[in-house]
Amino acid sequence: MDLSTELSGIKIQNPVMPASGPLVGDYEKIKFIDSTGVGAIVTKTISTKAAEVPRPCIYGENNFAMNAELWSEYPPKKWLEEFLPRLKEELSKPLIISAGYSKEDMKQLIPKLNEFANAFEISTHYVGKTYETIGEIVKAIRDNTDKPIFMKMSPHIPDPIKFTEVALKNGANGIVAINSLGPTMKIDIQNRKILIGNEKGQVWLSGPAIKPVALAIIKILRDAFPEITIIGVGGIKNADDVIEFLLAGADSIQLLSSALIFGKDIYEKIINDLPKKLEKYGFNSVKEVKETKLTHKVKYIPKHPKVNNEKCTLCKLCEKVCPYFAITIDKKVNIDIKKCFGCGLCESRCPTKAITGVLE
Repeated sequence: MDLSTELSGIKIQNPVMPASGPLVGDYEKIKFIDSTGVGAIVTKTISTKAAEVPRPCIYGENNFAMNAELWSEYPPKKWLEEFLPRLKEELSKPLIISAGYSKEDMKQLIPKLNEFANAFEISTHYVGKTYETIGEIVKAIRDNTDKPIFMKMSPHIPDPIKFTEVALKNGANGIVAINSLGPTMKIDIQNRKILIGNEKGQVWLSGPAIKPVALAIIKILRDAFPEITIIGVGGIKNADDVIEFLLAGADSIQLLSSALIFGKDIYEKIINDLPKKLEKYGFNSVKEVKETKLTHKVKYIPKHPKVNNEKCTLCKLCEKVCPYFAITIDKKVNIDIKKCFGCGLCESRCPTKAITGVLE
């Protein structure tokens, strides 16, 4: 099974990469991630000074992680004199250096980082929403490197297409979508306090909960820009998710929050599972997935659910959640066709997949 893919001329053996964050925050962590078999490495964001990080800074539940970390807690000197020279000598795969944030930062950082990078990923989390500012940042980077530039898009950007147009016009090669969502907050009821966060009690949310947002933005970008590099990130936790992102339009993917939630062995698991999953869905390569066009037909006439009584356990969940009061259960599931709106909720929530016919 051919898992290889390409990012603006950079060939990688498989589409799985770490996202910028705590697991790629120094030499030893990066070497561990490298050992899991990822296709390329992305560093934690390097800025012109070390970040002062509030503690505690990471909180996780089954469907999301919250993170109050900023950029790298190490100064650029530590990266330039210790981490990056060793990585350049020892890594056998592409190194994408994440850097931030302002135009002035880029003028200082990029000339120094350039010799170590195969490409740059630029976070726009803390530089505002104006497209003029984004354009100036990209231009400052392009003036100091001929390496590929991938701009990381925050989900709060009002117009993803305009953001991308400005980035490309000023020298970017592609987009990483999406960054974490926020601000968000975690409250401890028992102790009447905000559990983690910055001075305002704010944190940024990532993990499986933001996956639908990421998929939608990637599809918007791919439809508008068929030829650019798009790296998908946001909520990936298994090989099925990787395939979904590729179908939406991503050339490769990044993940990090799911490693914080489910364990750091997730990279190796996904890479090992990907060939089997591709085969299951009838694909022969990652390239074939990327070239597959998604279909979608909007319908306005309802289709009603069909119930497989052998699979049904009479758990009554469909009856409880039906917003149209169309389902009742006695010894079997009864559908009132006059009330049923054909919304699809019952089918999506059925734990045994006993309901079909609406979402097909």
